[in-house]
Amino acid sequence: MDDLLVRLRAGLPDDALLTDPDVTVAYGRDMASFCDAGTPAVVVLPRTVEQVQHVMRTATELRVPVVPQGARTGLSGAANATDGCVVLSLTRMDRILEISPVDRIAVVEPGVVNADLSRAVGAHGLTYPPDPSSWESCTIGGNIGTASGGLCCVKYGVTAEYVLGLEVVLADGRLLTTGRRTAKGVAGYDLTRLFVGSEGTLGIVVGAVLALRPKPPAQLVLGAEFPSAAAACEAICAIMERGHTPSLLELMDRTTVRAVNALTRMGLPESTEALLLCAFDTSDPAADLAAVGELCRAAGASEVVPAETAAESELLLQARRSALPALERISTATMIDDVCVPRSRLGAMIEGTARIAEAQGLTIGVCAHAGDGNTHPVVCFDQRDPDESRRARESFDAIMALGLELGGTITGEHGVGVLKKEWLARELGPVGLELQRGIKATFDPLNILNPGKLF
Repeated sequence: MDDLLVRLRAGLPDDALLTDPDVTVAYGRDMASFCDAGTPAVVVLPRTVEQVQHVMRTATELRVPVVPQGARTGLSGAANATDGCVVLSLTRMDRILEISPVDRIAVVEPGVVNADLSRAVGAHGLTYPPDPSSWESCTIGGNIGTASGGLCCVKYGVTAEYVLGLEVVLADGRLLTTGRRTAKGVAGYDLTRLFVGSEGTLGIVVGAVLALRPKPPAQLVLGAEFPSAAAACEAICAIMERGHTPSLLELMDRTTVRAVNALTRMGLPESTEALLLCAFDTSDPAADLAAVGELCRAAGASEVVPAETAAESELLLQARRSALPALERISTATMIDDVCVPRSRLGAMIEGTARIAEAQGLTIGVCAHAGDGNTHPVVCFDQRDPDESRRARESFDAIMALGLELGGTITGEHGVGVLKKEWLARELGPVGLELQRGIKATFDPLNILNPGKLF
């Protein structure tokens, strides 16, 4: 410990090191439930690439694990500390280095907050589409680490589709540049994509070249109430089958709708079994909403309410944004799942989750990025009750198994971290797991980069 601090101080300013246990404990974990976290030896807050390189050279020499962190808004334990590690918090590397309207790129450091980047590029008539629900606080580095998504994924895709190039400090302190600044490029293996979603296990992202898009027109939103989740999912399938390209397609089950009602007093009918929100940011969104409204009615919607103005659209979206805070009020703790299934199996996923909730005697609300089949079952439980906590964990595992059974994946945007290691092994299979571990060993032969995550 003393040797570690002496060596770190040799290449870092005093304010970059935190050693007070009362302070470093705050850097111990992200927002995931049921994930162990250790006690870091030190927290380092670098401001430059050279400082990150110094940390990694020191860690390699002393064989000390390093856990990279952003804003710690993750939900899988990927940013959780291990005992005696160096927590490398990249939040002070928060500069937007370049915005190019001609090349439609932004060059940023990892600590840039997602919403800050969106506002900055918006001033140039551009947009950075990935918008996780924590976009006002989560960082680009964290988004890259977990390959995060957001509400707009149905039309615009996830983080991986916007990362053109990276600067990465490797385990031994070398600086690797991947990818490109150009609109096209296929030279060599795609190492950029390899790092996106690697959760800090292959290297430390210290810079990124991000693709931007022209800022779309303001979207209009439609709300449709259904007498069953199955009917809502039939409408979703019809919308996608007919070739519509909504900018947002979100679903809330009855448990979530009632929780939102209790929190916001929005007056949604208590008979609503599922609420579907669909938005378009096209040149004629009203016409698109009208067409989708007919599909919803044909699928059995009891009420279809298209917004006519941006203000009315915002009011409808408040229901979706209130989903998690509303469910969090039900009990003392929540466990947020993140299972993605084929769109055609979304109804089976929601119905199966309801059966799991009934069998375990727990409240589980489901909100979903319905356009891409990404469900977020939220298990509500009393963490002070050991039996209820056990049933919550069993519910989580049952939901994971259901997702795989339906041809899905264990995570669409939250990552694996500590929480889903067992399930990643099941999804990959023995050959896939062996190859992924081999990739890890190539980049990090000493296993000091975020050890214990993913595998």
